[in-house]
Amino acid sequence: MIPAQPTLNEAERLKALREYSILDTLPEQALDDLTTLAAQLCGTPIAMISLVDEHRQWFKSRVGTDMTETARDISFCSHAVRQHDLFTVKDATEDERFADNPLVTGEPKIRFYAGAPLINPRDSALGALCVIDHVPRVLTGLQEQALWVLSRQVMTHLELHRHMRELAETEGKFNHLAENISDVLWITSPDLNQVHYVSPAYERIWGRTAKDLYAHPHDWFDNILLEDRKHVFDAFAPLLKDAPDVSVEYRVLRPDGTVRWIHDRGFQVRDGRGALVRLSGIASDITDRKQAEKASLRLGAIVEYSDDAIIGKNLDSIITSWNKGAEKIFGYTADEMVGTSIMRLIPTGRRNEEEQILEKIRSGESVEHFETVRQTKDGRLIDVSVTASPIKDASGKPVGVSKVARDITERKRAAEQIAEQAAFLDKARDAIVAVDLEGKILFWNKGAEHMYGWTREETVGRKMSELLGGDPKKLEEAMEVMIKQGEWRGERQHLNKDRRELTVEARTTLIRDKEGQPEAMLVIITDITEKKKIEAQFMRAQRMESIGTLAGGVAHDLNNILAPIMMSIDILKSMSTDPQALGILETLEVSSKRGADIVRQVLSFARGMEGERVEVQPKHLLKDLEHIIKDTFPKDIRLQFSIPNDVWTILGDPTQIHQILLNLCVNARDAMPQGGSLQVGVENCVLDEHYAAMNIQAKAGRHVIISVTDSGTGIPPELIDKIFEPFFTTKELSQGTGLGLSTVMAIVKSHEGIVNVYSEPGKGTTFKVYLPAMGVLSEGRKGQAEQASLPRGNGEVVLVVDDEASILSITSQTLQAFGYRVLTAADGADAVAVYAGHKSEIAVVLTDMMMPVMDGPAMIHALMRINPVVKIVAASGLNANGTVAKMSGLGVKHFLTKPYTAGILLKTMRSILEEA
Repeated sequence: MIPAQPTLNEAERLKALREYSILDTLPEQALDDLTTLAAQLCGTPIAMISLVDEHRQWFKSRVGTDMTETARDISFCSHAVRQHDLFTVKDATEDERFADNPLVTGEPKIRFYAGAPLINPRDSALGALCVIDHVPRVLTGLQEQALWVLSRQVMTHLELHRHMRELAETEGKFNHLAENISDVLWITSPDLNQVHYVSPAYERIWGRTAKDLYAHPHDWFDNILLEDRKHVFDAFAPLLKDAPDVSVEYRVLRPDGTVRWIHDRGFQVRDGRGALVRLSGIASDITDRKQAEKASLRLGAIVEYSDDAIIGKNLDSIITSWNKGAEKIFGYTADEMVGTSIMRLIPTGRRNEEEQILEKIRSGESVEHFETVRQTKDGRLIDVSVTASPIKDASGKPVGVSKVARDITERKRAAEQIAEQAAFLDKARDAIVAVDLEGKILFWNKGAEHMYGWTREETVGRKMSELLGGDPKKLEEAMEVMIKQGEWRGERQHLNKDRRELTVEARTTLIRDKEGQPEAMLVIITDITEKKKIEAQFMRAQRMESIGTLAGGVAHDLNNILAPIMMSIDILKSMSTDPQALGILETLEVSSKRGADIVRQVLSFARGMEGERVEVQPKHLLKDLEHIIKDTFPKDIRLQFSIPNDVWTILGDPTQIHQILLNLCVNARDAMPQGGSLQVGVENCVLDEHYAAMNIQAKAGRHVIISVTDSGTGIPPELIDKIFEPFFTTKELSQGTGLGLSTVMAIVKSHEGIVNVYSEPGKGTTFKVYLPAMGVLSEGRKGQAEQASLPRGNGEVVLVVDDEASILSITSQTLQAFGYRVLTAADGADAVAVYAGHKSEIAVVLTDMMMPVMDGPAMIHALMRINPVVKIVAASGLNANGTVAKMSGLGVKHFLTKPYTAGILLKTMRSILEEA
């Protein structure tokens, strides 16, 4: 068997076959009729229409066989396709190409084959119309001619099939376009009396149904506004004659009363003979464009009569437009300036500014609020604020400049006058700020720089409200009061550069011009943050005292109520033998005793924990506590007690001090429901005047510190100030009364001590109780002994950085008293400058972490860039645990928690100086 080779243009032939989309389609009667006719005319039992693709021959139509397809390499039609002419095999068994072909040796046992190729208009043979017999034979000339004619009829049918499919696709595309286009496509008869088609956009734009338009074609014209109909009729009249197309704009009235602008373009449609058979067109809704044109006209009027000078010019600085505002500011008319150079307005010494502006314009950039000087027609020099923007062509290329110039001469003079007046106050500690009526800062003194952290260069021109924050409604109310009364005074919450909240007292005065019109405001601001903190401490103390007084009165009355109840229970129990009644009395007795216990706690809190004062050794109490905790606390809580042998004694009530320890430890236990670490310790400490100055509740002298530290849930910052209030608790109702910590505070205060709390959510809490120790030396000898025991400096230079003047002063005095030389700085930026000037002298930097201008971490980064091995001691009173972790990340090893004693300060200094 010898298969037929592919045709020379096989790829093109296969592409042509796929274009007909005929393979694997259903039978068609017309093709079946042609196949039957071929079998009858040629006298054969079998006839087929065979289409040959890449791997098979598929039979679109067949007579005398059930076969639907065969492999291409055994097909006879492949030879007909390649031969491109009538292909005949008289006896397949005698032809070496087919003798062993399965179609010859098996079904349908082909002996005779004749196939006429199906050739399309582009001369590609898609397949063949063939006739087959089981016996050898030949066709007559008439039969061969008939087979050729029938093959062409098959090809004509396939071509018709392809054209109809393409027409359907084209119609589908047109329908899709028409259905989705935003414009209205329309087709009418040549006389406009019949609408053949209108797209769906008609209903959206006209607000009317297409169905009504088909029924009443003249509605199109009738819906045009009456005043527009004549020019529409005149525009469309030529289209009905010899004009190939027309264009017109008009207005239509929608059913809802709204009016839409329409741009309509009509076209003639002629047949092959040139006869006019249809009119078609596209109608577009141009309402938005018309409104934009109207707005543009209004904008033109605004531009023309604006008080600002609005000037157009090309890239050669030649003026192309000049409004009334420009005439008013510069004194030249439009006739004098249009067509001339802008340079005539620019003083000689500023000519280079124009080229700089043009350079930015050519690169597509704008110039905004550029303040400069220009010259008027009468020679005066005026201050102007210039904004220039590029005018671009359709491609986005700058072709000109639109410039707006505002005369700011009076504003500049006013600002300069205010600045001159404020210069006298530049050294004041208060912030002094001048702002215009829009709230933009005109002047910013050194006091403001120190208070908020922003420099004058960073603030001038910016809105004060955006810079410092504040409630817009309150600012508006304050402005109304000031406009009416000429001044306003009150408290405000401001934010500094580090976004730290400040409480300030602001005094605002309205400044008026010569005509009495408001032109600016002068604001004097005092930072009262620390004052408010101290007031809050006193208010909290007063609130606690008031609550104590109230609680004492309530507790006293409750005692009077509970006493007869408890005494009556004992009498009733002795009088009754009924078990049920005795059970009820037992319940009453337990509840009454619990109520009495709570009343005793309230009374203890209210009366300041009065009790007998004796000499107490805290270490004995801690050892007793250790036994209690080990026996009663969960085993998953790891205990660590630190009890040195040389602990000082205190004067106090041992029971009450024991209660302090027990309350704090129970709270620590409850804060660790999943277990954790509990550390209890005691140590000696001397609080000096330095410490007392930083903590108003502390007193200088010898103290014993009892500390309780847990690794529990911690206390959120917003709750720290509330934890010592009576009845405040975060525990569930059945787990606490809210009196534990308030009792601790009351006991400590009655012993003239203080309590400090350090906590970080998720990491744990430390309570430190400072109780005065009993004196063993006279005050004079004691002070001398402590003074002698503290380490001294050897003339080393210490840079002390703190924004609190009182802390800066007392820390400096302490260091100087103990042999150190001191340099000071009030903020981080000042400290960097001082360090840069005295780098070789400074041995240690002691810095606060929260400061304006530049905070502690930023300053430390800056110092380490100057000197990577700089020795730093960080100090802070906020979030001690988190700050220590942050300092470790910066490489700082020494940290002081405010308030600290002179002893701790001096020991820390000695420690860091003695490090390698």
